[in-house]
Amino acid sequence: MNACVLHAVGDLRFESLKTPMPRKGEVLLRVAACGVCGSDLPRVFSKGTYSFPMIPGHEFAGVVENTGPEVDSAWIGRRVAVFPLIPCRRCAPCAVGAYAQCQDYDYLGSRSNGAFAEFVCVPEWNLLPVPGDVSLEEAALAEPAAVAVHALRRAGLDIGDTVLIFGAGPIGLMLGKWAEAWGASKVMLVDIDREKLRFAKKLGFLHLLDARDADVPQWVMNKTGRGADVVIEGSGSSAAFEQSMACARPFGAVVLMGNPAGPMTLSQNAYWAILRKELRVLGTWNSSYTDLPRNEWTLALEAMESGKLDVTPLITHRTGLDGLPALLAMMQARTVFFNKVMFVNPQCPATGVNG
Repeated sequence: MNACVLHAVGDLRFESLKTPMPRKGEVLLRVAACGVCGSDLPRVFSKGTYSFPMIPGHEFAGVVENTGPEVDSAWIGRRVAVFPLIPCRRCAPCAVGAYAQCQDYDYLGSRSNGAFAEFVCVPEWNLLPVPGDVSLEEAALAEPAAVAVHALRRAGLDIGDTVLIFGAGPIGLMLGKWAEAWGASKVMLVDIDREKLRFAKKLGFLHLLDARDADVPQWVMNKTGRGADVVIEGSGSSAAFEQSMACARPFGAVVLMGNPAGPMTLSQNAYWAILRKELRVLGTWNSSYTDLPRNEWTLALEAMESGKLDVTPLITHRTGLDGLPALLAMMQARTVFFNKVMFVNPQCPATGVNG
C-alpha cells in the first residue's frame, strides 16, 4: 500500500509499505478520507509522534476490507467512521465510560499507525457504521464534530443562548454550526486572521470580529446587552483566555478547549471576573464514546444524516496521498489559506454496505 510515513520531525515521506494484516479483534479498513487536524502540524513539524516511523492521521472513515480473528465477517464492505482513541478498558475512568481520560490508552495516528495511508488496522470496538445518506468525507469529520459538540455539552448550551467563539478555524466553525443547529440565538466568532473571518462569512456567519479592530468585550456587550451565555476559547492564546472572562455574562459558562503553544496567563481583573460573576470555567478534552448519557459520535453522524449539521463546506482542500506532504508543508508555512484539508483515496469505493 501507499502511505505518508513520518520518519522524524519534519521528515514525512510518501512511500510504499506492506499492507498490514488485522490481528484478533481488528478489521482492515480501506481509508476513503482522512482530515488533517490542527494537531497534525506540530506532530509532523515540531513535536513528533511517540515513536518513529509512524503514519499520522486520526480523522478518518472508510470501508471494511477484511476482518481478523474473532471479528464478524458481516463487517466486510460496510462504511464506517473510526474513534481513534483505543482505551485500555481496565482503568477507573474506563470503568465509567470516560475513555478520553483513560490512563493507559493507544491512539491511531500518534501512538499507532493512522490513516494517512490506503489501509489501516482498527479494533472492531472503534467502528461506527455510517448512515446511508452520509458521505465518507463527511464521516471523516465525525471526530472534530464530536469534539466540538462535547465542548458545547460541557457548557450546558440551551436554546436561545448567545455563544461567543474565540478562533474561526475548523473547530471554531464546527462549534458555530453546532450552536446554530442547537438553537443558539446568536453565534459570534472572533479571530485575528481576516481570511478565516472572510471564509466564515461565506459560510453564513453574521457576527464576526477581527480582535485587532475593536474592544472585544465591548463588542460582545453591544451584541448581547449582558455578555455571552457561553464562551468557547478555542484559539489557545492568552489574549483570548483573558478576554473570555470579560465577555461572559454573570453566571455564564467559559469552556477552554484551545491547545496552547506556550504558557497561559490570566490577569487579576480576569480572575476577579470569575469570582464576581460566579462563572463556570470548564475544561474539555476529546469526546464521549459511551451510549450513556450520549455517544457524541453517533450524535454527530445522525446530525449529518438529518441535514442539521452540514460539514462539507468546511473542506477547502482535497489531495491524494502523494500530494499530502507538500500540502502539509504549505499549511505549516501558511503560504496558502486553508480550513479543513483532507486526503481522499480515489481507490476506495464511494459506497459500501450502509450502516
